Amino acid sequence: MTLIYIRVSIRIMNMTPRRPYRMNARATAAAATAERILDATVKIFWERPTDQISLDDVAHRAGVSVQTVIRRFGGREGLMTAAVAREAERVRQQRDSAPDDDLEGAIHVLVEHYETLGNQVLKMLAEEERIPALREVAEVGRRMHREWCARVFRSALIGFSGNEHDRRLAQIAAICDVYTWKVIRRDVGLSRSQTELALVELLNPLFGGS
Repeated sequence: MTLIYIRVSIRIMNMTPRRPYRMNARATAAAATAERILDATVKIFWERPTDQISLDDVAHRAGVSVQTVIRRFGGREGLMTAAVAREAERVRQQRDSAPDDDLEGAIHVLVEHYETLGNQVLKMLAEEERIPALREVAEVGRRMHREWCARVFRSALIGFSGNEHDRRLAQIAAICDVYTWKVIRRDVGLSRSQTELALVELLNPLFGGS
């Protein structure tokens, strides 16, 4: 009887760790599937107008069923919101690498962001009026941009309050805006280094320079 008990106990002990392992493996697989769906969504988003993206397209590109997409993201609008929000978080992390109160260093990071994603951001802004989900994400992006400018260029805001502070911050945010980059880099055709220099020169007077 003792021998049987020992064998049963050993069998139970050997089986016990497997269930959490299976649960962790399942959760890992589900997360990987979600990321694959979001990757597919982002790629298609940059290829065509947002209102022409279908769940069938995304599911096919991600190698899953449409039901899997719906079950994970609740439909097309939820999928688009999740995809753009993920990319916005990646942008935030990249932008946060900018040094505080280092004008040239911060502009270098900013232009790096626009060189990588500027055209895509412009596409999203062009479509925000037609796509409610994009409008919300775009507004979050604008708020993040102002907060970034206030943090990175805070020395240019010292001594200002009220309307003067808001006006000065608006000037900085406008100079650092993606549309300013577009005019200088894409429309005029300056090189990347000249674009960075142009932005620094526009900002210099706000820092007491010339």
